[in-house]
Formats: sequence, C-alpha cells, structure tokens
Amino acid sequence: MSLGPWQLIIIAIVILVLFGRGRISEMMGDFGKGIKSFKQGMNEDDAKPTKHLEHEAKPASEGLTEDQVKSTSDTK
Repeated sequence: MSLGPWQLIIIAIVILVLFGRGRISEMMGDFGKGIKSFKQGMNEDDAKPTKHLEHEAKPASEGLTEDQVKSTSDTK
C-alpha cells in the first residue's frame, strides 16, 4: 500500500495546521544552522590532528640533558 497524491496533500495540510508556516521555516533555519556548525566542527577536527602528529613525531631524547641521553642509551 503506497501513499497517493491525495494522501500526501492531506498529510501536508495537517502538518501546516499543527505547526504553522512560521514554525516550519524556523525549524528549517535551525536545522541549517546545525548542519553548518557540524561542518565547521569537522573542519576544526581535521586541522587539529596534524598539530598533534607533529608533537608525537619529536624524538624521545628531545628536552633531555646530555647526561640523561647518555644514560638512557647505555641502558639499551
């Protein structure tokens, strides 16, 4: 059983009566803002991992004194 054109028209009229034209356009605007902020969040997340990976790529001996580096290499 599929919906015919008359059933769809009746459903559309009921939705317009329940919510009103202004409320539906307001909901669509909020929906659009949500999608836009989601895309911005995804773009921000894409930019952060590159910085994070650069931080992890540093050698383990960086920031240690010469004596500490020598002592860690002697124990290996």
